[in-house]
Amino acid sequence: MLANSSYTYKLLQNNLIVIRPRHSDSETRMVAGKVINESGQALPGTSIRVKGSDFSTTTDANGEFSVPVFPHTSIQASQVGYLKKEIPVGSLNHLQLTMIAKTNELDEVVVTALDIKKEQRKIGYSLSTISGAELSKARESNLIYALEGQIAGLNISGVYGGPSSSAKILLRGAASMNAGSPLFVVNGVPIDNTQRGNVTEYGGADYGDGISNINPDDVESITVLKGSAASALYGARAANGVIIITIKKGIKNSGSIEYNTNLSFDSPYKNTDFQYVYGQGTQNRRPESISAAIASGSSSWGEKLDGLPTIQFDGKKYPYSAVKDNIQRFYHTAPTFTNTVSLSGANEKSMFRLSAANLDYQSILKNGHLNRKTLNLFTSYDLTKRLSVTFNGNYINEQNKNRSYLSDGTLNPNYGIASLANSADQIALSPGYDPLTGREMRWNDDEYKTNPYFMLNKGKDLSKRNRFITSTSLKHKFTDWLYLQGRLGYDISNDQIVSIIPTGASFSINGQGGLNAFQKIQTSELNSDFLLAANKDLMQDLNLDVSIGANYRNRESDLSDSKGNQFNTPYLYTPSNLVTRTDTYTLARLVTQSAYYTFDLNYKKFLNLSSTGRYDVYSTLPGNSRGIFVPGVSGSFIFSDLLRSKSLSYGKIRASFAKTSGEPAQPYITQTYYATENAVNGTPLGDYDRSLPNYNLKPFTLNEFETGINLRFFDNRLDLDLTWFHRTTHNEIVSAIQSVTTGFTSAYVNLGKTRNVGTELTIQGIPVAKDNFKWKSGFNFSHIHNMLLSIDGSSRFSLTGTYRPLNANTAMVVGKPITQIMAYDYKRDPEGNIIIGSDGIPKRGELKPMGATLPKIYGGFSNSFFYKNFSLSFLVDFKFGHKILSATENYSYVSGLNKATLPGRETGVIADGVMEDGSRNTINVPAYNYYPQLATNISAISVLNGSFIKLRQAVLGYALPAKLIKKTPFSSINLDLVGRNLFTLLKYTKNIDPESEFSSRLNYAGIEGASLPSTRTYGINLNFKFK
Repeated sequence: MLANSSYTYKLLQNNLIVIRPRHSDSETRMVAGKVINESGQALPGTSIRVKGSDFSTTTDANGEFSVPVFPHTSIQASQVGYLKKEIPVGSLNHLQLTMIAKTNELDEVVVTALDIKKEQRKIGYSLSTISGAELSKARESNLIYALEGQIAGLNISGVYGGPSSSAKILLRGAASMNAGSPLFVVNGVPIDNTQRGNVTEYGGADYGDGISNINPDDVESITVLKGSAASALYGARAANGVIIITIKKGIKNSGSIEYNTNLSFDSPYKNTDFQYVYGQGTQNRRPESISAAIASGSSSWGEKLDGLPTIQFDGKKYPYSAVKDNIQRFYHTAPTFTNTVSLSGANEKSMFRLSAANLDYQSILKNGHLNRKTLNLFTSYDLTKRLSVTFNGNYINEQNKNRSYLSDGTLNPNYGIASLANSADQIALSPGYDPLTGREMRWNDDEYKTNPYFMLNKGKDLSKRNRFITSTSLKHKFTDWLYLQGRLGYDISNDQIVSIIPTGASFSINGQGGLNAFQKIQTSELNSDFLLAANKDLMQDLNLDVSIGANYRNRESDLSDSKGNQFNTPYLYTPSNLVTRTDTYTLARLVTQSAYYTFDLNYKKFLNLSSTGRYDVYSTLPGNSRGIFVPGVSGSFIFSDLLRSKSLSYGKIRASFAKTSGEPAQPYITQTYYATENAVNGTPLGDYDRSLPNYNLKPFTLNEFETGINLRFFDNRLDLDLTWFHRTTHNEIVSAIQSVTTGFTSAYVNLGKTRNVGTELTIQGIPVAKDNFKWKSGFNFSHIHNMLLSIDGSSRFSLTGTYRPLNANTAMVVGKPITQIMAYDYKRDPEGNIIIGSDGIPKRGELKPMGATLPKIYGGFSNSFFYKNFSLSFLVDFKFGHKILSATENYSYVSGLNKATLPGRETGVIADGVMEDGSRNTINVPAYNYYPQLATNISAISVLNGSFIKLRQAVLGYALPAKLIKKTPFSSINLDLVGRNLFTLLKYTKNIDPESEFSSRLNYAGIEGASLPSTRTYGINLNFKFK
């Protein structure tokens, strides 16, 4: 082809062909190099150009290149999403170029709803994207926790329940009274994120949620669609927003092997600041017998600590001294070891990536352990020039041993350790059972407060999961501007949960134990859809991008469960060994059929108008009102294209309005169904649901208006994004109380209404960008004002959750943010004086709202520094404006652990207040009677300020220089020292971590009690990429 021309070519070692002028042969030489990002990771596909010539190439899968150069010239590198880089060649034969990520790329292509890719500049609503590389270093066992504090509008909090516990995820606050996690979409297909297990004030265990199954090493990027305009095309499931996860795939014309290993350690630490002046005992006396020690095991109402030998539960004598390290000695520093290996390859027609991972995660409870194995395959193949097929499959096998019970004292080892008398050594509880009889060793006066060591040595709780997530798509391109795509997604999980009351448990009937659960659960979700899409220039400056499609969703779940009491044969934990047994089976199915469209009309790339529409038919609603159409419209204007400003690189204003719809959270509420119960004398009994069916129930709707502005300055080194939104729900489906004279106790009605108004701010910048030093910084801020406008048209409030002391609740309160803490305050006279009862204890006032459990303000501040091959980054996050209902605070008053119980220990307490007749109170009450009764009467004492600032994450990284590994099989080696949840910089809770909760459900938001202690995580991450 080049014969008889003035050009020649040369075949390089990496099989690239370089074409150059013939006469330049004597003037050029070959230079090799490698392109990496700030973290030292190779950047394949980077464009390399020799300045002032036609010589160019691209980097291979290892980020390496070879190119001929002239004397005194420079190499220029460019990559999507990164600032351009230029470096003089000089006399060097090998170069290393470090690319700096842009805060945002003007023409960046982002993933939107239905996996449709659009240019960022066309989008008229708010979304955020984060790279998967930022999630795999300082990792969490639940992938979603790594996003905490990183994205404006996204509020994440977790359950302190052990490895891979569930997360509470809210986008833009509580969108409704039934608000929950956003919809998760993996490679275009929605997946199940159901929480397994259910913790209430009466206990239970958290077995994790669906998103915790995803391996961070497989994630290419995560995109968060915040508003209704962004997520409306997904229908009812997207009422709480959408989080899109894109899985890694191969890179064309390259192949690579990668190995990532991560070793970390969870170290428990004590959050309490209890009193250590008076020790174990009752009525100001220390225990003088074994029975007295047992009776006062969780009571610190004894004498002043003096170090004298004092009898304990196990019959031995211990110094009557403060014991401050029970937390550290009962729990242990728990290792987590993760290994992922991946193989990828591609050519002109196909690409693939195969990865296998193993996670071994020890709980800080010494008998707890999680093992998760994942296998992921992505592959695509061009069957013809216009027809291609893509497949992505993810298999998860999870084995979990001895999940910790939470909240209540039964079967919960955390409760016993947290409430242990302050002079009692936890070792005195060991081994927790009588070696001869196997019966639990009692340590307090309440048999429902299980001995922690009994659970450690005898507890049996097992959970297993086998899950397969798959998506297959077939795409045919009719022309360069028109294609048809069909896609099938299937997510199926098979779970088994076995929860045992061990033989010998004190609270069980005759100590024979029992079976809390023997469950087998299968959950499946099928999504099939087609999409016809066209993108064509109607004229020179006018472009039309339009898509129409349809979706069919079928979700099924079936559960079989056995439970009962008293094992006939000790330690044989099978349902057939029970004296009494109850078997249940439940089946649920729902179907949604949908059709939708989206179009973008773009003028000269600076003015864009978009519209969406979706029609859904829900099987969960009555036949006469199952369908609903929800429209949306958005627009954007790139005003910077009309300006000529040296400082302003980019300016966009955007606005959108959209409606989304919702269906009942559960199927089968529009008719009355009957069920069979236990038989009497061989005759089966029947029962029916006490909820009155509503044949006029219809979908609820959510209307949202959003507007925002995006400004970028100084060649995109400073990026500011500001968003304001206003959303209101209508006809929320709620359960309203009915008179029992109707034969029912409740009915589902369309009467709920909620309003959310908020502001989101994101600032990203690159303050310094020198050859050897770079500094990137980011700040995000969210302010949410939420208000419940109506529950059922008449109710002022509706109680939702509570804690084990049972003297306060969370509630939905009209005119207040979701959800509120309802607690009893002091009773006061008209002058504001506290009224004291005839027993000398302040009297209980009314039950009233004490504050919202969800933060009004939250965000994060991040910084990353890069010096040569070193990097240092940290993240600080914060939440303000919310309250916590703390069981620990209540228990510490009752048991005498709280420092507030010190006044009056030896003199008694005369409460400051007046009697009912207005006279001054003079009644002296012993402290051991006063404070427990005070905490019981006045639950407002247990309502705490939940605001905090934390150093959430820090990473110190080092990328080995290319010249050090030149003769090794590796193209790159990266080492990172990582830390998570390192320090609490500010908090207002003296005895708890302000993030501690036992449930991820909205109705229990903000309730703390008897969870696992907080942990700090330290670790090391190593990444190897092979040549």
